[in-house]
Amino acid sequence: MNNLLTVIIVGILAGWLAGTIQKGKGFGLVGNLVVGVLGSVFGSWLFWQLGFSAYGFIGNVVVAVIGALVILYVVGLLAQR
Repeated sequence: MNNLLTVIIVGILAGWLAGTIQKGKGFGLVGNLVVGVLGSVFGSWLFWQLGFSAYGFIGNVVVAVIGALVILYVVGLLAQR
């Protein structure tokens, strides 16, 4: 249960930070949670593929934000079509 709570907190924080960095590309609280959690999963996979690792709460947030930024960028490209 503690791990699930951590994933949700990291997801909300990462989604909010990514929306703020992308200047208004946020999707509200629930959307930011989804983008943040997906970003966390994608960022973890991406870092693993590149041979990097992050440790601790801050490391998890950084990885999740990077993953969420990539997801927001791709969604932005698809929305332009």
